[in-house]
Amino acid sequence: MQYKDSIRDLNGTISSNDNWKGISVEAAARMRLQNRFRTGLDIARYTAAIMRRDMAAYDADPSQYTQSLGCWHGFIGQQKMVAIKKHFGTTERRYLYLSGWMVAALRSEFGPLPDQSMHEKTSVPALIQELYTFLRQADARELGMLFRDIDAARAAGDRIREEQLVQAVDNYQTHVVPIIADIDAGFGNAEATYLLAKKMIEAGACALQIENQVSDEKQCGHQDGKVTVPHEEFVAKIRALRYAFLELGIDDGIIVARTDSLGAGLTKQIAFSSEPGDIGDLYNSFLDCEEVADTSRLNGDVVISRDGRLVRPKRLPSNLFQFRPGTGADRCVLDCVNALQNGADLLWIETEKPHIEQIASMVDRIRDVVPNAKLVYNNSPSFNWTLNFRQQVFDVWQQQGKDVSSYDRAKLMGAAYDGTELGIEADERIRTFQRDAAARAGIFHHLITLPTYHTAALSTDNLAREYFGEQGMLGYVANVQRQEIRQGIACVKHQNMAGSDLGDDHKEYFAGEAALKASGEHNTMNQFAA
Repeated sequence: MQYKDSIRDLNGTISSNDNWKGISVEAAARMRLQNRFRTGLDIARYTAAIMRRDMAAYDADPSQYTQSLGCWHGFIGQQKMVAIKKHFGTTERRYLYLSGWMVAALRSEFGPLPDQSMHEKTSVPALIQELYTFLRQADARELGMLFRDIDAARAAGDRIREEQLVQAVDNYQTHVVPIIADIDAGFGNAEATYLLAKKMIEAGACALQIENQVSDEKQCGHQDGKVTVPHEEFVAKIRALRYAFLELGIDDGIIVARTDSLGAGLTKQIAFSSEPGDIGDLYNSFLDCEEVADTSRLNGDVVISRDGRLVRPKRLPSNLFQFRPGTGADRCVLDCVNALQNGADLLWIETEKPHIEQIASMVDRIRDVVPNAKLVYNNSPSFNWTLNFRQQVFDVWQQQGKDVSSYDRAKLMGAAYDGTELGIEADERIRTFQRDAAARAGIFHHLITLPTYHTAALSTDNLAREYFGEQGMLGYVANVQRQEIRQGIACVKHQNMAGSDLGDDHKEYFAGEAALKASGEHNTMNQFAA
């Protein structure tokens, strides 16, 4: 609703109540505009529409890919969107990612945990709610500053400036953006997945990412020991997510189906198959088996029929069955096609390195069946990007017959290579990776799962070295506060960012001239006014 329309809308309600003395129509209208989203479902509905529009735009033009960064705290998510609006003027095609890894490592009551679905499942919807609380507060803060400017222009009699500011309010772009939220492997069976999905959607999530690992054997996608489930079990959880979206009225909610098959060589069970060539039979066809020559020597073994022969799937002491080596890519393609044909909207293929042609080789095959297949891709800090891309350049140059004798492929991480032709070429490929992969490999959304985990560690290490060392207080002032001031970082006025000025506005609404406000002349935040 527009600023003046909101005032008119509330005027009738407030003026008709004679005992509502002291209630300002304009103040109430401002508070309403500062709280555009009443519930998490309002947010999920709004952001799902954004994602759907962005997906259609990408289908028409692959240069219109989207991006996000992982979050583990509401403040981190808020500051990302504040920074994006500051630097780019718009939040378009920029989302947030809620990483299960970071929830496990940073938000569990058990303390730091590995990415194995051991953290409390309730911590995931709680973080979604927290992220949106901080994003909505960022809206309220910025709009509150515009309202103060309107009052100042009005007091100065500057009608043109006042109208410009009213238009700025009417055209205001919210910090609230889509969150792609990690539901791991569903934290249990399909019913458990459905119940948790509802909590996540009610908190505001419009997009849920679920993986095809066994829930109670779940591993980080970039570690060993991953165990996948047969397709029908995974499809049941995809359906559970869709039912949760539909039940809550988010008819265009987005499901991201992730396959870990490229690096997962194990399965916990043999798939049910009712006829040759069905999805269960295809899943079982990848099992590593040996022919049974003598059935009398079987000892509690599982055997299946393959091409008229009895074969025994190789079973480990862990009671897990293993797939044939080298079948990961084929299994990924089958996983993705089946997921898209059974309700998923986007795909996620977890890889061991950021290699465009490796990803594209699978996406090409998927698109032969589902032409508009699109990926969410993890630009993971688990990859050594520098080493990977330098080795890719090295290999290409070697294949082209270029002299690479001055480079040691095994030691390309070394700083000595930073300014070399190879190092520069590798950095350029890293710089354009997202653009190039969006065009070539069908990647609609690029995310980094754990960026703020690493940036927090790096900045804290640097601050500790300086502050507790010879630099003392200068270690903070020169490297933090002075940079905040010079770069225009809003958080240098930390009282304002935490809501102090918003609280002052409300005090004035509630108590009028009797309000005891914090933003008087003795507030040290005034030192940053310049």
